[in-house]
Amino acid sequence: MNNFFKKPAIIALCTALILFFLYIFIRFSILSFTPIAKIQGSVPSVERGSIVDRNGKPLAVQTSFYHVGVTCHSIKNKEQFIQDLASPLGYTNEELRKILTQGEKYSFIYLKKKVDQTTYQELKKITTEKNYLYVTYDKIPGRLYPENSLASQLIGYMGDDGKGLAGIEYSMQEQLQPLQEKGNPNPVQSKNVYLTIDANMQYKLEEIAHQTMNTTQAESMMLLASDAKTGEILSYISLPSANLNEYRHASIDETIDRPAMTAYEPGSVFKIFTVASIYNAGLIKDTDGFLCDGVYEYRTKGGETIRIKCLDRHGWITPREALKFSCNDALAQIAGRTTDDNFMDMVKALGFGQKTGIELPGESYGLVKDTNSSTWSARSKPTIAIGQEISVTALQMIQAASAIANKGVPVKPTLIKKIANKDGSISYEHTPEYKDRVFTEKTANYLLSCMETTATSGTGSRAHLNDISIGVKTGTAQMADKKNGGYSTTDFLSNCMAIFPIEDPQIILYIVVSKAKGETYAGRIVAPVIAQAADAIIDYLGMSRGGAESLEHSGKVKISSVKPVNLGQKLPDFTGMSKRELLPLIEKDNIQVKINGSGWVKSQSPEPGTPVTENMVIELNLE
Repeated sequence: MNNFFKKPAIIALCTALILFFLYIFIRFSILSFTPIAKIQGSVPSVERGSIVDRNGKPLAVQTSFYHVGVTCHSIKNKEQFIQDLASPLGYTNEELRKILTQGEKYSFIYLKKKVDQTTYQELKKITTEKNYLYVTYDKIPGRLYPENSLASQLIGYMGDDGKGLAGIEYSMQEQLQPLQEKGNPNPVQSKNVYLTIDANMQYKLEEIAHQTMNTTQAESMMLLASDAKTGEILSYISLPSANLNEYRHASIDETIDRPAMTAYEPGSVFKIFTVASIYNAGLIKDTDGFLCDGVYEYRTKGGETIRIKCLDRHGWITPREALKFSCNDALAQIAGRTTDDNFMDMVKALGFGQKTGIELPGESYGLVKDTNSSTWSARSKPTIAIGQEISVTALQMIQAASAIANKGVPVKPTLIKKIANKDGSISYEHTPEYKDRVFTEKTANYLLSCMETTATSGTGSRAHLNDISIGVKTGTAQMADKKNGGYSTTDFLSNCMAIFPIEDPQIILYIVVSKAKGETYAGRIVAPVIAQAADAIIDYLGMSRGGAESLEHSGKVKISSVKPVNLGQKLPDFTGMSKRELLPLIEKDNIQVKINGSGWVKSQSPEPGTPVTENMVIELNLE
């Protein structure tokens, strides 16, 4: 025009504009003919299933917690804010002041996470009355454990993200809270998991276990009781244990699932499996004699001398007496009747060196040597025969003992009784899983008889019951010295296996006490506990005792029907109700139920007739 704009520049600009508008036109045309994508809905929220005992007693139920947050720069009167909220939040004024001061550099902070329903209601009332609109509450799904530390390692724990982190909460995650697909109008419903344990029996045996821990000053202990015929574990105890409602504050020792995860040398209890295996192979008879002179000596072809000491000089003894006196010398001689490979094949057939497959995470294999490994020596077989140079778990010991209790056929242990849908229909019910026969019925009966002898007049005499037959085997094993290598001279593991009644075995009972102070001999510290625990089980299950009076009965028992808990406009009277009857009430998400004690409801707060309100707190005291 006046040569200010150069002609090439104008042509380039026009070309760029034409290409740009052409691109916009093409993109618009493509989008206009593209089908509209369906907007996927959010993932549906499904309440997590409950964990209950075999009778339906609630052990883990769904509840709600709240994260309390605040927009710091919106607080007008900081000191008044602190005065109003410090105590309800569980802080001192100075602690809350420090939190707010540190949070001033952020636009938003959480004052406290995971406050319970009662605390939330108190805080909500204050912030509403004071018009603290800048305080927010994020509702999150949570877990309430009515029995606190009862069977804590078995039940496990649920994290803040709604996923199980340990125990059954972890292993049964897909049943308790199935994954939901986006856009699915019919979400997959969660299920309730029924454990095999009996909470009332668990409570009684945990009392005995805690008393044992206090008496022996032990570092830890395990106590398992299982149904000899079905493999269902009725009681699962690992101490020390954690309060599941305060799991984040638990120590590492309190969270260890020892029956599944801890492998150890069982010592003399293992001798029952050695005798059973050699007897079953027809290599020894009950009348065979073995000379115990206080030490087992064996010279190999290479000139090496193997020496294993015995606690006494027992003289000529039979296999039965070898178990009765827990004779190392005789047991090493008995193991010498078979080859290394055959002996280890029998050990593996009992399930040692393998996971039992129980429904828990982190189960250990234990450690069973291979005869071809570099660690195998001429000493290995006689040493394994007396329960050393082999590592086992308590669950493996229970499973192996079931072969003796169940006529030669081991049964897989289990912790899941059944899995039920929300409507009460059963989606899974446990049926016993029997393994391949390892002993003849004759062998099983012989070992039961030997164990009964050990209980009546042997090393396990303190476990003897006067009015019901019981078979036991005790064992005291030196524990490994992890600092200096070899075996410790101060740390011992005391354990005892029991099966009763002998005529028709119903219960397998196994106890392990680690690092007791003072007395460590199993016959003195764990055999009496076996007697105490067996007595509690027999009384609880109503098993027939010798000399007990019997009464004739028609066999028909009338059971009154349980009325469902219905919440109307006013609070009903819960007096006399059991925890099982209260389960539907606990599962409601619009109220908070706090249960104190065990048994049946003796009192409640608020009183019957109180109007029911949203998120009200109901406290029930049971005796």
